[in-house]
Amino acid sequence: MSIVLDDFGSREDIFAGLNGWNQYPQSGSLVNLGKQDFFVPRLAIRTIDFKLAFRLMTELKKRGLRFILLEHDAVLPESNMIWFGGEREVVKYRNEGQPIMTSPHSVKDAVDNAVRLMRGIGHVHELSFGIDPGPRPGLGWLADGVVLGIAQFEHIENLAAQIIGISSALDFEKMVIRIGDGAPLSRDRIINDCLTHQLEIEVVNEAKTSRGLLRHNHVISAIRIAMISGERVWEFQELQPSEGEVREIQRQSRKKSNGRKTISSQMAYAVACGDLTLEEAIER
Repeated sequence: MSIVLDDFGSREDIFAGLNGWNQYPQSGSLVNLGKQDFFVPRLAIRTIDFKLAFRLMTELKKRGLRFILLEHDAVLPESNMIWFGGEREVVKYRNEGQPIMTSPHSVKDAVDNAVRLMRGIGHVHELSFGIDPGPRPGLGWLADGVVLGIAQFEHIENLAAQIIGISSALDFEKMVIRIGDGAPLSRDRIINDCLTHQLEIEVVNEAKTSRGLLRHNHVISAIRIAMISGERVWEFQELQPSEGEVREIQRQSRKKSNGRKTISSQMAYAVACGDLTLEEAIER
């Protein structure tokens, strides 16, 4: 049995099943990418792990990707189908279709790999990352102009490591990171993080990316930033938090400590520069 899903309902419906996947006889969709049409095989979820299945469905739905839900031991409707499974399923059925092994904690990376397979992206000339800087930076990444993924982070720490992790799954000739010129403190901290990891980074004029953009849509802005060449940065940036940024961190310390503590301006300055986390500053 299988469920064909463009959307999904309650958790109780997930494994209910529908007879006859052949009510959707095509194995994929014909899409246009540039000058050519490509036949994109359908995706499938094939696991007994309820938590994994639910997280996969949530991620696929979020990206607007069509998929079907199969019993873990079901026959694949198409021999070239890309399917997601846990370690047990992929090891057992590794010779069937195009399996992608994943876990509830690596769903986003698994879907990124599936998108790459669907679009026929193997070797990439230029892998470009765009960053919309700020306290919650947006990130978008493209392979030769084809959008592979987007993400928004709750903080700017270790963003370079995240980029390295994403890029490690791809075969490419050149990689470039592009960052918008707004939010100077966050921007400069991210630049320094990238330079520390010996990553090529450019600063892009954000005025060229903001036309028609919904306010605070950081991931869309990040994609636009990734597509525009900027000015290469060669040197580490001097961090200069403003008085307003220091006061804001002090306010955050009061909020996070439930009013018990307001960290000093010196501590707030260190947090702004990335020398301490807010939690570490509160504990001192």
